Amino acid sequence: MERKLATVLFVDLVDSTALVTGADPEVVRRRVQTFFDRVSHCVTMHGGIVEKFAGDAVMAAFGIPQAHEDDAERAVRAGLAILDAVEELELQARVGVESGEVVADDAEATFATGEAVTLAARLEQAAEPGQLVLGPAAHRLTLGRVEVEDLGPIELKGLDKPLWAWRAVGTSGSGGARPRTLEAPLVGRDAELELLSNTYDRALRDRRAHLFTIYGEPGVGKSRLAREFVEGLEGATVLPGRSLPYGEGVTYWPLAEMVKCAAGIADDDPLDVAIEKLRAFCEDEAVADLLGLASGVLEAVQSESSAQEIAWAAREWAQRVALEQPLVLVFEDIHWAEEPLLELIEHLATWVREAPLLLVCLARPELLDLRPDWGGGRVRATSIELEALRRDESEQLVDALLEDGELTEEARQELLDKTEGNPLYVEETMRMLAEEGIQSVDRIPDTLQALIAARIDRLPAATKAILQRAAVIGRIFWVDAVQRLSPELDSVEEPIDDLLLRDFVLPEPRSSIRAENAYRFKHVLIREVAYSGLSKSARAEHHKAFAEWLKERAGDELLEIRAFHLDRATALLAELDGSAPVELQHEAAEALTEAGLRAFAREANRTARQHFVRAVELEPTLRRRYLAARAADRLSDLPAVAREMEEVLAAAIGEGDRWTQGRALVTLAEAVLLRGADVQAAEQMIDEALEVFEPGDLEGRYRALRARASIAWARGDLAKEEQMMLEGLELARQAGRKDFESEASDELASVYLARLELDRAAPLVEQAILLAEQSGSAEARGRALRFAGQLHLQRGELEDAAAALEGAREHLSEAGAAWALGRTLNFAAWVARYQGDLTRSERIFRESIRLLATLEDRATLCESQRSLAELLLAEGRVDEAERFALAARETVGPHDLTSLATTAASLGLVRAAQGRDEEAEELLREAYDTISATLHRSGQRDTLEALAQFLRDRGRDDEAAELEARREGLLAEAASAA
Repeated sequence: MERKLATVLFVDLVDSTALVTGADPEVVRRRVQTFFDRVSHCVTMHGGIVEKFAGDAVMAAFGIPQAHEDDAERAVRAGLAILDAVEELELQARVGVESGEVVADDAEATFATGEAVTLAARLEQAAEPGQLVLGPAAHRLTLGRVEVEDLGPIELKGLDKPLWAWRAVGTSGSGGARPRTLEAPLVGRDAELELLSNTYDRALRDRRAHLFTIYGEPGVGKSRLAREFVEGLEGATVLPGRSLPYGEGVTYWPLAEMVKCAAGIADDDPLDVAIEKLRAFCEDEAVADLLGLASGVLEAVQSESSAQEIAWAAREWAQRVALEQPLVLVFEDIHWAEEPLLELIEHLATWVREAPLLLVCLARPELLDLRPDWGGGRVRATSIELEALRRDESEQLVDALLEDGELTEEARQELLDKTEGNPLYVEETMRMLAEEGIQSVDRIPDTLQALIAARIDRLPAATKAILQRAAVIGRIFWVDAVQRLSPELDSVEEPIDDLLLRDFVLPEPRSSIRAENAYRFKHVLIREVAYSGLSKSARAEHHKAFAEWLKERAGDELLEIRAFHLDRATALLAELDGSAPVELQHEAAEALTEAGLRAFAREANRTARQHFVRAVELEPTLRRRYLAARAADRLSDLPAVAREMEEVLAAAIGEGDRWTQGRALVTLAEAVLLRGADVQAAEQMIDEALEVFEPGDLEGRYRALRARASIAWARGDLAKEEQMMLEGLELARQAGRKDFESEASDELASVYLARLELDRAAPLVEQAILLAEQSGSAEARGRALRFAGQLHLQRGELEDAAAALEGAREHLSEAGAAWALGRTLNFAAWVARYQGDLTRSERIFRESIRLLATLEDRATLCESQRSLAELLLAEGRVDEAERFALAARETVGPHDLTSLATTAASLGLVRAAQGRDEEAEELLREAYDTISATLHRSGQRDTLEALAQFLRDRGRDDEAAELEARREGLLAEAASAA
């Protein structure tokens, strides 16, 4: 069976009972048979088939077994012709038409099922006598080709909600054309090609990297322009790479293609051979190892190497290659790229110097939805958008594609109207005309998908089957792999040659698997439409078979791709049968787990989380459930952590797994502290964890001490926090964990910053940054830069603070560390406020609040809420300030002394602005009394300043002076301690 985009037509006689009653049976039989004959004639004349007769109703389908790009229009034309024919019989009928995906038998006697069948029948029942009613999908496919009257939403039997419908009034005409063999030239892109060439010349002249991004909708000619450009280059190294659309964690796939191509590595090279080739090519072993990690050459993929280190290695590699001769790197489909790859491209554009490098990126406009600042702010960055061809340029393209120029003027104009300047639309439409040997362009597609489906259905059966099976593999496929998916064929060479001749596929010059001939789909949409035609059962079978082939030929080098195919097979079988075979679920879960660990190593935590969650769904084990919850923890998804780690903890206790039990307790304690503000529960969990951890489990014990330090901070016990982190620092050193050392240094610095001992904090901040760099962790770098920003902010070094916090923001965003990012945004907003940019400050505070509220955090959320309240108060927006100050008081935890003080002070300032002086003074004194019970001198200073200013504004100068003197003594005490 096949899945088809088809259009279904239902027609039924009106009041057939009256026709039968009192009439001669022979007369009735003849009239009904004439009705059936007329309906069948109208359907077949327009290229449809009669599916079945039921009483005096007829069901017809268009697009089965042969798809046409205008099947919906054909159905409407047939329906209107039926209404006219029935009227000639002095009868009346109703017609319903709807389009959608259906499943149809492969046999000649087709039988279609799908929602479109049901909807077409219901629309026919809702139609008035003599009406043809269209559903939403059929209307969308016939826009501009069918005149309609909007009926609005109508109630249909069996549907939960009304369906919007239209009555067909009439249709337009059509024209004709002749075929030829096609070779599409580049038309209408002279200016863009010249700009590309000029940019390349500038890269040669300046010996600097230049970034050139080509935007455009599918089919507009991005790849064609890039191909024309690189084919005209001489004396340059050109390396292409593509981003895969799966999003399954193959972050550096384009870079991998480039590196392997340059080094002559095949994916199935033995590990030692691949490493030897890479190191020989790179010369620098550190560069080679990092590129090996990115490209999948090295097996040790669970290392701590970060995106920044990989970017550095890519820069060193690209610069060395470009020094030998100019280098052009072509990144295709970067709208599918993960964030680390986009950062890498921009890194190359910024830091490759003294060498001619041109980075050409092809992207759909949706890239700017994800990265609105792509390429912005760089003096050597150029972006262009390829738009549809002008009318005269489209005509030029049509002329070039026609062998004898034999198109009627009517057909030419209709073709130009239909294709709307999209070069691929023009090329594919003209190719269809050439293949079919027709002169009419009546069936020019309304969408490219419909056009490609029509072309695919015209292939010989074996060729079509090969195309669909190749589509399961992906944009690039291998002959031997397709053969594995086609055991009924002795050879797939002839069908593939047929696809080459028909321009569905192209040879792939470089196969990533040694000794395997590779091909690529000419356009990604050809692959997508071919894939969509397969039944889900066939898809599952082929995904599984390809995964087996991939494991045999490439081992674990393409593990992420194999995991994707295994996952698709299990998901499809589960959808069809309720569950997939146990062995298949096990294999998919294993592959997804390993892919998740690789993603963890790259700090692609979102991807890792997706892999682990799916692995748990397929085959839950304690290890996988822990990894899934740990990934949620890295992403600061506190609700998921609380829910999943509770289950992990219970399972770990049941299995006697002390390693997992201890870590689950620590993670739960951190989540309880941030989300529930329950200090006592968190402390109890940490005590339990320390009893569970083995003495030699240094990493586990460090995490417990780190959590205890957080508890001490919440209670305002800075001495206890200092003690915990000094012990933690020693454990981190013993464990050899640079990222833990960096974190401990950060937390010690935070103690000294709170105590206003800035000279003691400064060397720790510098140490944390150095350790974070050595660790290679993006999260550690982001955290260290955040504390550097806090230090600069305390010192009043606002520009340095802003730069450090922006760097922190980039690293934390890359790692997906949402809670740390929310806290960083809070400090960044304060910097903007002190710089006088109140609008930006408000925007950042609100961004922090949105992020932290989503996480259900309380620890930092209350700080961002009260900070925004103070900013709004400074702008005179008292009512808004009150709302956020009250929200902060509701959010703050009952044992969080620091934030209890700050939120009380903020609400006090609001009450003072409202003239509620008694309440304001009470809150401000409460804030000072709360914080003065701790060593938090920074908080004491701020609350003293607020209370003193309140008193001075009300003429109570003596009281204010006393508080100001106390403040000066506090600062002197801090200076002495430092």
